[in-house]
Amino acid sequence: MEIRAAVLEEFAQPLQVTTLDLAGPKAGEVLVRLHACGVCHTDMYSASGVDPSGYAPCVLGHEGAGVVEAVGEGVTSVAPGDHVVTLFSPQCGECVNCRSGRTNICVAIREQQNQGYLPDGTARLSRDGEPIRHFMGCSTFAEATVVSEYSLAKVSKDAPLETAALFACGLSTGLGAAMYRAKVWEGSTAVVFGAGMVGLGAVAGARLQGAERIICVDLSEERLALAKHHGATDGWLAGDDIVDRILAETDGYGADFTFEATGLVGVMRQAVESARMGWGVCCVTGVAGKGETLDIVPRYLITGRTVMGASFGGVKGRDQVPELVDRYLAGDIDADAFISHRISLDDINKGFDLMHHQDGIRSVVTF
Repeated sequence: MEIRAAVLEEFAQPLQVTTLDLAGPKAGEVLVRLHACGVCHTDMYSASGVDPSGYAPCVLGHEGAGVVEAVGEGVTSVAPGDHVVTLFSPQCGECVNCRSGRTNICVAIREQQNQGYLPDGTARLSRDGEPIRHFMGCSTFAEATVVSEYSLAKVSKDAPLETAALFACGLSTGLGAAMYRAKVWEGSTAVVFGAGMVGLGAVAGARLQGAERIICVDLSEERLALAKHHGATDGWLAGDDIVDRILAETDGYGADFTFEATGLVGVMRQAVESARMGWGVCCVTGVAGKGETLDIVPRYLITGRTVMGASFGGVKGRDQVPELVDRYLAGDIDADAFISHRISLDDINKGFDLMHHQDGIRSVVTF
């Protein structure tokens, strides 16, 4: 079938909306008609050429939601007509990592995805007979896509697809970091550095976990106000003295939980240093720039702090994304408030511009 899609032809150049050929699903694969796709920082990061694992040409996009149109041989978890959210972090349920129960990082098709292909090592996208690579196994800046069955979460048909799309990456990453990875406990104090999509998700997740005090730190008064809407008890402007201020507000010991959601190594260090002596947990969710490193004074570890990362917030996509969407439907998460702009596929580069200027929280492409 022919589809329109936004193609990254060259790094650091605008995406080109063009017509491509999309082959049907093979065994274990699913054809999804996209209805919405969020424009995520990871897409912009890869398009810039800074990502050392990036490749072109490819169809970007990974924060998608749509309706199943066809399934390949052996697919059992979804059927035509089902509403689904795409998963850049798949869940096969059978690999050594999935069976362990200790991680959400599935390794069944990880290598193929990192190279821009589907599980059999080939692409379903092409132009004039030449393959076009997939992005993170999803390629949702397109009218339709073919993905592995492992890369889809079936969600309630009651959820608007443009809102469900947010759970494909940013929102679930923040929620999961607080709820599943760090496991914020009731009555605790949490500090969230960064009030973008992931940071605001962490604020909401900490609230759902029963944190007593949630401090959000950002450079924008507007975003801090939004953080309070999602459950922050305090909104502080970022500054060089922020660690001292956190320590002063926590009897000199630090916060039980800190979350970094900026991708800046300097902020990551602040998050480590403001975690509580004895049992503080610092959870890093941001992606740092190529070649950057995080320097940690060993004393901070020796005196009882834990530093962890959170890929997709520790969320096991096929199992837990539907649960998070249900909590949105129950009124526990105001996911609609995160959508700041609705744009067409032809305006995809405007979505990047809005993100670059920090205009709003999430632009969503609607088809």
